[in-house]
Amino acid sequence: MTDPNAIQPSELDQLPDRDPEETAEWQASLDAVAKAAGPHRAAYLMRRTLERAEGTGIALPKLLETDYVNTIPTAAEPAVPGDEAMERRITAWNRWNAAAMVTRGSKYGVGGHIATFASAAWLYETGFNHFFRGKEADGSGDQLYIQGHASPGIYARAFLDGRLDESHLDNFRRESGGNGLPSYPHPRRLPWLWEFPTVSMGLGPLSAIYQARFNRYLTARGIKDVSDSHVWAFLGDGEMDEPESTAALALASREGLDNLTFVINCNLQRLDGPVRANFKIVQELEAQFRGAGWNVVKSLWGSAWDELFQLDTTGALVRRLREVPDAQVQTYQTRDAAYIREDFFGKDPALVEMAKLLSDDKILECFHLSRGGHEARKVYAAYKTAVEFKGAPTVILAQTVKGHTLGEGFASKNANHQMKKLSVDEFKAMRDLLELPISDSQFVDGVVPYGHPGADSPEVRYLQERRAALGGPAPARRVHPVAPLPAPAEKAFTAFDKGSGSQNVATTMAFVRLVKDLVRDKETGRRWVPIVPDEARTFGMESLFPSLGIYSPKGQTYEPVDRDQLMYYKEAKNGQILNEGITEAGSMADFIAASTAYATHGEAMIPFYIFYSMFGWQRTADQMWQLGDQLGRGFLVGATAGRTTLTGEGLQHADGHSPVIAATNPAALTYDPAFAYEVATIVKDGLRRMYGEAAPGEDQNVFYYLTVYNEPLPQPAKPQGLGVDEGIVKGLYRFNTAESAGLSPVANSPRIQLLGSGTAIHWTLQAQKLLAEEWGVAADVWSATSWTELRRDALEADEALLRGEERVPYVRQALHGAEGPVLAVSDYMRQVPDQIAQWVEQDWSSLGADGFGLSDTREGARRHFGVDAESIVVAALAQLARRGEVKATAVKEAREKYGL
Repeated sequence: MTDPNAIQPSELDQLPDRDPEETAEWQASLDAVAKAAGPHRAAYLMRRTLERAEGTGIALPKLLETDYVNTIPTAAEPAVPGDEAMERRITAWNRWNAAAMVTRGSKYGVGGHIATFASAAWLYETGFNHFFRGKEADGSGDQLYIQGHASPGIYARAFLDGRLDESHLDNFRRESGGNGLPSYPHPRRLPWLWEFPTVSMGLGPLSAIYQARFNRYLTARGIKDVSDSHVWAFLGDGEMDEPESTAALALASREGLDNLTFVINCNLQRLDGPVRANFKIVQELEAQFRGAGWNVVKSLWGSAWDELFQLDTTGALVRRLREVPDAQVQTYQTRDAAYIREDFFGKDPALVEMAKLLSDDKILECFHLSRGGHEARKVYAAYKTAVEFKGAPTVILAQTVKGHTLGEGFASKNANHQMKKLSVDEFKAMRDLLELPISDSQFVDGVVPYGHPGADSPEVRYLQERRAALGGPAPARRVHPVAPLPAPAEKAFTAFDKGSGSQNVATTMAFVRLVKDLVRDKETGRRWVPIVPDEARTFGMESLFPSLGIYSPKGQTYEPVDRDQLMYYKEAKNGQILNEGITEAGSMADFIAASTAYATHGEAMIPFYIFYSMFGWQRTADQMWQLGDQLGRGFLVGATAGRTTLTGEGLQHADGHSPVIAATNPAALTYDPAFAYEVATIVKDGLRRMYGEAAPGEDQNVFYYLTVYNEPLPQPAKPQGLGVDEGIVKGLYRFNTAESAGLSPVANSPRIQLLGSGTAIHWTLQAQKLLAEEWGVAADVWSATSWTELRRDALEADEALLRGEERVPYVRQALHGAEGPVLAVSDYMRQVPDQIAQWVEQDWSSLGADGFGLSDTREGARRHFGVDAESIVVAALAQLARRGEVKATAVKEAREKYGL
């Protein structure tokens, strides 16, 4: 009977066989091996043959999984330079102080994590001693993405080398009193030490990939040669569950980012228990990274296992290691030798015989202690292989024990991520294990002491000498003193002052036109970094393609289909545009790397990232928070903004809330400009503040969020008079009055103040005209460019009052004496304008687009949400009627007239 799963000869016709007889001989050989030596031997030979083919460059699909053993054989491991005994003592001090810091802080209830650094100590120490380049030599040094939960170990090392003292360690996670240390790597909180925020988990690996890519971009464009910089990302195996952790693996391999190394601490545990209880996370990650085109180095077993592998003449040990699930490996860590003999070795007769040759101590040494991530020699070999590998990024899968050296109460226990302290007895046992010269008498009143061998000790001198040889302390953040960037020519900004005349222009197009002029500036043009997620044509940016080029490390290896057109699709090795494809997360990672280049590389870059506003903050707000933490500078541009301006797209495209989300980020300056000249004024001031001469007291470490619209409308001329630019920047100015608009209200007409932002100001101006011509109401129109900045100014004024200082909020100053009530209108939910309500002395009311979006015309959507001109008129009349300034019947009459 024919096997239905067998490949039929007809199926092979796609791949014609020029020598069927030779093919049959190979297949028969495989069958013979499987029959004579068993399927395991046949599989072994096939794997080795595929590895041989891959190593000689034969084009075959990659082998995605290798045996559960170290990639680098013991015989091939290079000797570790330096003094290994000294490095063990240094690591012991750092282990001790990391645990002491968290334990001493536990009395305040502030938390902290002990077990992560305990498992990863050698992964960091080997890098600090031999690989991580600092910032005091030539170039920019290396970029280190430290696993957030390992921060106590990094603080402990900084304490040992004199960059921190005991008062700092005692204020771990207690920053409010000064001299404190943040819980995790937070540059905004500790800007001389931390470069990159890595908590929330998943953002570190994504950012590391784009940082390595941005390094290549800087070099290719001739901004700065950073080809010697290497990006190291330290991650947990549990962290790899986050989709962001693996979202850009293909980008890294596609662009050959061999300046990037991931070090994944595979302690097989996440916060609640095993990472892959019934499976093997190392094998899963190996297949995932190999499949994405990465070089994979596994460092799983320590030197104690060498004897076991030499005894494994049948391959039974390797097979057993491959089949045992991770949760059982964790169990072995906590059980005695008898249990391991029965459960691990007892499953195979060959292993039973092997176990007879092993003492209980040997078995416990292997299964309790000996892991590839716990030995400097194994880690050094993996790191050296990584930095020397060319053509692809490398991931190191280092197996460790979570809670290593902390004692039996910690090692491999499911709850150890939540365990915040050791007892005095546990510390004393740890001291003995680490051979540290700390006496019992130093435990005063049960308080664990910090340990330090002395500022002039051999350990500290060695540590500092190693760091000096590698270019200075690490991690470290340095903001190199650089001259402020010169302001671009005024012409680029004043081009919008006269308005657009009879031409309709959307503010999205106005922004793109402004950028086109700014990138031509001789002084600063090359520093602009345009970033877009595959929507450049939507935003009218295709004209930038041939002039700036789209960055590609391969350049353009094809003839573009539109080559004969003026605005053809041009890729170039020195291209300026970063067109990332459909990935807002990747685009934000680009933006973060570019916006912090002033610190990372001492080169001020001016990124702008333009995106569908609905898919910016809503989708990647966590990265915006990361951006604020990392002290990034630049322009985020939410295009096709507003709930009613993007016609026909429907619920998930209609943004009525991004300014609300942006308002939660203290580093974000959020603007909703209505007119082209407002866009120009805000960008001009942003360049001054972030890259030029900031005013005294101004924080330069901010970024701007501008909402711009795709609705082509007439762009008015910039009003003349004092205070317009100041009002645009501060958030509010009077655009016109009923009189200046030529509406000629009669004497003693009821008056109202209409505040509009963004595209809503156009409906407000229509309502102004209707109110005057049909209802005899005089309305003044104000442009509210930033509800959020008005609120922040008012909050600062309130805080000043609590300190006994007299200060009036700007919004109250601006509206002081304005006659009548205030009606605020925006294309966002009412919560956006309502931010300032409590500081407005006039009667307040607002209109907005609350609720889900819908597919319709602009007019239909605005009528649905009650924000069109006619709805504004009715709302204005209702306010005036409540004050007795118009007849109550006018409201009903207006509703009926306008069909509301």
